[in-house]
Amino acid sequence: MSGKVVRRAYKYRFYPTPEQAEQLSQTFGCVRYVYNRALAERTRAWTQEQRRITHAETDRMLTGWKRDPDTGWLAEPSKGPLQAALRNLQSAFDKFWRKQNRYPKFKKKGKTRDSATYFRGCFTFRDGKLKLAKQSEPLDIRWSRPLPDGADPSQVNVSRDAAGRWFVSLLIESEVAPYAPTDAAVGLDVGITTLVTLSTGEKITNPKHEKKDRAKLAKAQRNMARKQKGSNNRAKARLKVAKVYARIADRRRDHLHKLTSRIVRENQTIVIEDLTVRNMVKNRSLARAISDASWLELRSMLEYKADWYGREVIAIDRWYPSSKTCSNCGHLLQSLPLNVREWVCAECGTVHDRDVNAARTILAAGLAVSACGDGVRPPRS
Repeated sequence: MSGKVVRRAYKYRFYPTPEQAEQLSQTFGCVRYVYNRALAERTRAWTQEQRRITHAETDRMLTGWKRDPDTGWLAEPSKGPLQAALRNLQSAFDKFWRKQNRYPKFKKKGKTRDSATYFRGCFTFRDGKLKLAKQSEPLDIRWSRPLPDGADPSQVNVSRDAAGRWFVSLLIESEVAPYAPTDAAVGLDVGITTLVTLSTGEKITNPKHEKKDRAKLAKAQRNMARKQKGSNNRAKARLKVAKVYARIADRRRDHLHKLTSRIVRENQTIVIEDLTVRNMVKNRSLARAISDASWLELRSMLEYKADWYGREVIAIDRWYPSSKTCSNCGHLLQSLPLNVREWVCAECGTVHDRDVNAARTILAAGLAVSACGDGVRPPRS
């Protein structure tokens, strides 16, 4: 069976030399400056002239900034990352105009992850060694997993997270063999105490990675708060906070990858709810727990892995009363408080576990959508 050609990013950690670290830090600063200045120009043009500046215009502006004696240092790093910054800004505006995202924000130094994107012509990859433009030595990469045979990266992204770790991501087109077809289908009900409840009756406990490290995180944050702003000691304390956050994020991502890979491997059809997590985290009582569960990342992984391996993901309407509908006879309750975890159907007498019943009802609704598109609105995509 022939596979599907997909674009996959292979991410690795690397350890730059002092010279490489200095050069990359300079590149990050230039990327940030170009992005922010282009954003300021586009904002000014709209607020003062009601005119949209195009990507081509910002590209010409970049050429002028390089020739300006005051910003001539923009010509020192490779031109690729600077042009990529303008492309990213254009993409951010496209999403804003389509009402998929908020208005683009300015990038702040040291507050978020620094990154630079290199396209073809701005790097070389030969014999398993990656060398970036304007650097004399290849990067010291830890190849934690092998690249596909004959890998030819079309794009390289270099980044440094808030914890000071360096990463390189290689975008590669590769063939992915689909899984063997199966008749299995599953409905998923996400939660906080139980991360995922399957329609088979299985419950996946939420590891609550943030909660496990909450005491360590709070201690690091208190220590940082006592340091004087702008001091070296505060910078060191901020790094410790970032390392705790990085540990939490790494463990969460690893768990979600293992869980979603297993679900996609075992089931042909996967049915989920089209939840509006952005609105749900406005609940101050549940925002922290919902963010730690990372439902959006779970759904994203399910969708792209299903696309790779020949599976189907169906998202049913977020307002579908899955918990209140009897999965046996279809009887709908008038109300079902959150503290009620088990209930008995008044019509057929079936005793339901709230979460398992919801997962089975979600599966039934999703299969109905797959068959005839009845009763459920389309997913967000």
